[in-house]
Amino acid sequence: MQEKGILLVLSGPSGAGKGTICKYLLAHNPSLKYSISATTRAPRTGELNGQSYHFVSKDTFQEMIAQDELLEHAEVYGNYYGTPKNYVQKLLDENLDVILEIDPQGAMQIKNKFPEAVFVLILPPSLTELSDRIYKRGTDTAEVIRHRLSKAVSELKFCASKYDYLVINDEVNKASDKILAIITSEKCRVGRNMPVVEEIICNNN
Repeated sequence: MQEKGILLVLSGPSGAGKGTICKYLLAHNPSLKYSISATTRAPRTGELNGQSYHFVSKDTFQEMIAQDELLEHAEVYGNYYGTPKNYVQKLLDENLDVILEIDPQGAMQIKNKFPEAVFVLILPPSLTELSDRIYKRGTDTAEVIRHRLSKAVSELKFCASKYDYLVINDEVNKASDKILAIITSEKCRVGRNMPVVEEIICNNN
């Protein structure tokens, strides 16, 4: 019986540590693959098509939208980004779990089109901690940081209850291990294993 993988959608405010957690998960779970997005922006130095992104033209991207070939998409500073449906489905059909790191708006698009995905919200222990993390990056102005914090609060009010799980990222290893445990738990859900139940019943007849 061909089993299918799980689509794991991770969201959280900037500074929550999503990228670091993703690297940990990929390093500790060989059956977990990172979803590669499609984009219309030009490749940067060192980026490879099919590894960093699926680089496509704007016409191709618009056609992908029209043909409902994207689980979600958004326009950012004049460039389009999206998650190719066929690419994700191919990995899932190969019984590989797919991890997708995305903002809450994109996650809600996916929830409408792919409700069987598992949605995990990653948060820092507090907004003060979140602010400290962003400041330590040294890449944003005070005004940008205030905007990020305000956006984080708005996003939490809007969609926190729509996620399946909440993981507080106080320590990367601990938070990541919790997500690995979530994957294991989800694979044991009865709803995902009804074909196994049916096969056991049929073999008993």
